[in-house]
Amino acid sequence: MYHFIGIKGSGMSALAQIMKKLGFEVQGSDVEKHFFTQIELDKLGVKILPFNKDNINENLIIVRGTTFNEDNNEEVKRAKELNLKIYDYPEMLGELTRKFETIAICGTHGKTTTTGILSHVLNNTIGCNYLIGDGTGDANKNNNKFVIEACEYKQHFLNYFPIYTVITNIDLDHVDFYKNIDEIIATFSKFVEQTKTQVIACGDDQNVRKIVNDKIIYYGLNADNDIKATNITLNENGAIFDVVIKEELLGTFNLHIYGNHMIQNVLPIIFLANSFGIKKEKIEELINSFKGVKRRFTESIINTNVIIDDYAHHPNEIKAMINSVRQKYPNKKLITVFQPHTFSRTKEFYKEYIELFSKVDKAYFTEIYKSREKQEDYPDIKTSIITDNIPNSEVIALEDTNKFKDYKDSIILVMSPNELKVLVEGIKEILTNNKTIE
Repeated sequence: MYHFIGIKGSGMSALAQIMKKLGFEVQGSDVEKHFFTQIELDKLGVKILPFNKDNINENLIIVRGTTFNEDNNEEVKRAKELNLKIYDYPEMLGELTRKFETIAICGTHGKTTTTGILSHVLNNTIGCNYLIGDGTGDANKNNNKFVIEACEYKQHFLNYFPIYTVITNIDLDHVDFYKNIDEIIATFSKFVEQTKTQVIACGDDQNVRKIVNDKIIYYGLNADNDIKATNITLNENGAIFDVVIKEELLGTFNLHIYGNHMIQNVLPIIFLANSFGIKKEKIEELINSFKGVKRRFTESIINTNVIIDDYAHHPNEIKAMINSVRQKYPNKKLITVFQPHTFSRTKEFYKEYIELFSKVDKAYFTEIYKSREKQEDYPDIKTSIITDNIPNSEVIALEDTNKFKDYKDSIILVMSPNELKVLVEGIKEILTNNKTIE
């Protein structure tokens, strides 16, 4: 039996679902707090236990989340005492990539959405297994293709051995691990080298273009790409554009997507699906029927307001979200709520945050989510270094939902890699109960 330590983590949950559906015995452990990532595990009947060293016995193979070690988790310590086989999450996923024709989606931004749409298109045509970073995983032994989200953090994706790789972009991020952008580009270059057949990379990205390898073909909006979108029209209903592959017109696509970044995201999907023999009309139909991944542009309409919950936390992701919202809802006020994620990232990007959030109608910020870091290591890095430089902004607690009760005809855009359920649900409730202002 496989025992997953930290099974409620988004990647771990998805991997556990896949292992279960492939016929393996699976159980796991985590904190007792409920997370959305356990919903599918509960449906599959996967036992989830509270952390306890007594959960570990000699009959288990251990899969551990990357944040757990013998110093901070009694189960890991016990497993090492029993000399059990222990896989880190990326190592276990790497084992599966060797068993299937794997398509890895990597990049600093956009990989979850791209993985989700490609999985949807392939699963509803030729069939595929998939692992998405929002905690979703599915598998069938009869499928030979495996679509995975491949993260560059701490070089995790170097454990994977895909047939095809998609690179959506390369930006400076994970500054608690990588020293500079050159180190990140070098890591992506290694991943390109261990991709067996072809790399489909965004040629609009200057950092992507720094990787030199004969396996790479480029996609994007610029004229020098092998796969490109031309004649683009963006409106409140989405995007209309032509797709040209190696100077041959595939067709005109009319898609319910918002922002140029989303056109970039679907281009490798269209290319791969077409190369697997899926008709243009079917590709278009399935992209339009895709319901979205968890916490990516997740919308709730309350009276005349729209609440959008999104994972964005890097400046380029935030910029893309703001542009998408402005495209879809050009006549509504834009109210943002942002939870800065880690002191190191805030230190690196606070000036970009100031520039971006100065352009919205009202900007709220929570205190910085420290994640794996300590405030004492960053004594001068607090949310106030952002809000002190934006006139129409303030710091709020997650419970301060009363701040939103009088909004109307507004977009309330909540952004954080963490699930801010208390805040989002509280905003929904207070707007629902305040109909008199409409």
